Amino acid sequence: MDRARAVIIGFSGPALLAEEVALLRRFRPVGAILFARNVESPAQLAGLTAAIREELGESAPILVDQEGGRVARLRPPHWPGFPPPAAFEGRNPAAAEANATLLAMECVAAGLDVVCSPVLDLRLPGSHDVIGDRGFSADPREVIRVAEAWVRGLQSGGAIPVMKHMPGHGRAMVDSHLELPRVTAERLMLAADFAPFAALARCGAWAMTAHLLYTDLDPEHPATLSPRVIQEVMRGEIGFDGVLVSDDLDMKALSGSPGELVAAALAAGCDLALQCSGRLEDSAAALAAAGPLTEKAEARMAAARAARDAACNGVFPDPIALAGRRDALLRDVA
Repeated sequence: MDRARAVIIGFSGPALLAEEVALLRRFRPVGAILFARNVESPAQLAGLTAAIREELGESAPILVDQEGGRVARLRPPHWPGFPPPAAFEGRNPAAAEANATLLAMECVAAGLDVVCSPVLDLRLPGSHDVIGDRGFSADPREVIRVAEAWVRGLQSGGAIPVMKHMPGHGRAMVDSHLELPRVTAERLMLAADFAPFAALARCGAWAMTAHLLYTDLDPEHPATLSPRVIQEVMRGEIGFDGVLVSDDLDMKALSGSPGELVAAALAAGCDLALQCSGRLEDSAAALAAAGPLTEKAEARMAAARAARDAACNGVFPDPIALAGRRDALLRDVA
């Protein structure tokens, strides 16, 4: 079988359309990402993830943004609500680990095996609230402390984590969903932003790029499209050697056609390009522009699966007892 194209795509609704199935059979992507538009009920979602894997293979990753708080695709009444990540600042890290394990177990039960979380961006005062309570803290040491527990919890619950948004989104003054943020801080100051990613560089998680332009790193290209930032900073200074996936290339921070942006992100050094719109024409253009998954990227994906498998051993704790432990720990400041 030919190698899958190095793209993760979205879909339009709660079931695969015939046109989407035809596209998957023509250009096989590595995997898929699901959003609220794709989620109605546990039975429906299980059917959708099964249908996707029937086309892409059992090992195809299916991603979901499930951080807790305001970023959650699985929501009550069908799924439990989870606290925002900021709720774990200063708390016993065992609470964050238990919370992430529960969150992962809900996702995995629905067929979603790659959870786009945790956010390692600094929660800096005065910055745009696109990060806000999605971030653990303004202090890199506290971000590291909680994020290490969070990653362990996601892996223990059977999911592969995706750390966001490398090399750091915390200084953005505008929302990258709507426009391109420009960060003018000098490289020495950015070391604080890099620190959480560097500390977790070898944890077995994937990482997602930031659609930010860092003028002291590359004054011409946002990080997602910058060979300099990816090779010198993400792979070099930060030391990350795992799966690097772009943030959604449909965001307004970037300009260009879906095909142009996919080609640019992969050429810059991303292992995978993310095209989330769910519009058939966008997905087709993205897939047509992408090359096959490289052997190095395939090896990185296998390493992330191995780290997850080593953590969970396929044996999960009782969710009711685990939720009680989390809630008790959250009541006590560490």
